[in-house]
Amino acid sequence: MYKRGLIRLILGKNYSTFRQRDMSISCETLNGPVENSIRGKLEAALKPLHCDVINESYMHNVPKNSETHFKVVVVSEKFDKQPLIKRHRMINQLLQAELQGGVHALSIVAKTPEQWETSNTVTASPACRGGFGK
Repeated sequence: MYKRGLIRLILGKNYSTFRQRDMSISCETLNGPVENSIRGKLEAALKPLHCDVINESYMHNVPKNSETHFKVVVVSEKFDKQPLIKRHRMINQLLQAELQGGVHALSIVAKTPEQWETSNTVTASPACRGGFGK
């Protein structure tokens, strides 16, 4: 009972939406369907050595639990000898359905393994200015 109460305290009223197995929470259950779709498509097509899909919607003026603003960090050998614009186009093409279906913003960091070895830090996204340049 102690663990269940602690989990409810941490997760709040969304507790019932999370699947549980032996009172532990899988990381996959914390992700929304759009985030899971993005991750699945990137992993299937690019076979990345590193892949982060970061839901940044909370930083914007959108309803709670929205999936509208994302940053993806992808490190793949498929980016070798490809200019940055082609890497971005590859990712945009893979995620075309998500971009047409509600994803408002997509920030892309697309690196080769050698580039990632040299610099594996990703800068934080700027704070939302309300969409009006405020």
